[in-house]
Amino acid sequence: MERQKDTKMKILCLHGFRTSGSFLQKQISKWDASILSQFDMEFPDGKFPAGGKSDIEGIFPPPYFEWFQFDKDFMEYTNLEACISYLCDYITSKGPFDGLLGFSQGATLSGLLLGYQAQGKLLKEHPAFKFFISISGSKFRKPSICEIAYKDRIKVKSVHLIGDKDWLKLPSEELASEFHNPLIIRHPQGHTVPRLDEVATEQLREWTKTIIQSNTGTSPPPPSDSNHELKNGEAKSPVVAASCNKVQTGQLGTSGVLNTEKTEREVEAVQA
Repeated sequence: MERQKDTKMKILCLHGFRTSGSFLQKQISKWDASILSQFDMEFPDGKFPAGGKSDIEGIFPPPYFEWFQFDKDFMEYTNLEACISYLCDYITSKGPFDGLLGFSQGATLSGLLLGYQAQGKLLKEHPAFKFFISISGSKFRKPSICEIAYKDRIKVKSVHLIGDKDWLKLPSEELASEFHNPLIIRHPQGHTVPRLDEVATEQLREWTKTIIQSNTGTSPPPPSDSNHELKNGEAKSPVVAASCNKVQTGQLGTSGVLNTEKTEREVEAVQA
């Protein structure tokens, strides 16, 4: 699983519930190309065909897929183990991958893979993932999963895009809190891969640049163990946060119940 140093870093990109890899690729294409141009990106489809209506029907062509199924409280999961096995096989055969990117269900699943790998539960022969881009992700809620995946802070460089109107806003903040020194980019939209303004674009571009520099051995000195927050260019306290309208304070939620009633649709992702 060795890779030549002069090749691009590789990202595995996992789509949202009842969509597809090609749809996530379209969603990401709204970002400035310079953000991810230095990476090779793969967009596989979920293991299972969509078991019901997709929010993107009539907007983006089928087929649609899902990674696993879940109950209304997001406490019980069907086919999750089969999904994890499928992804481990994919990662092992198609990798190595340097990082993960996910939207919604894909981001939630990515966070689980990172936590499980950190605890030695899976992908023991695969190099440790270096980074994670989470868009509208959340934590699993079943205690038996949480006790392993989120046992310790996950020491993978991570950026979390969180929408002010997203029905998963609080769960997204809770997922970010499980990572060491996360960067949070806030945007005013809902449950979507957001369009980024100049400030957020620059924040994300600089973040990916540090990932590449770290990989090539040209990175600046590593940050201290404490988190930092940028507000008007001044270093402050806990978590780094940027808004698509302004750089702002990022507050992480410490509790809360997952709202299973969707108030925003994934179709926002293809709208202007």
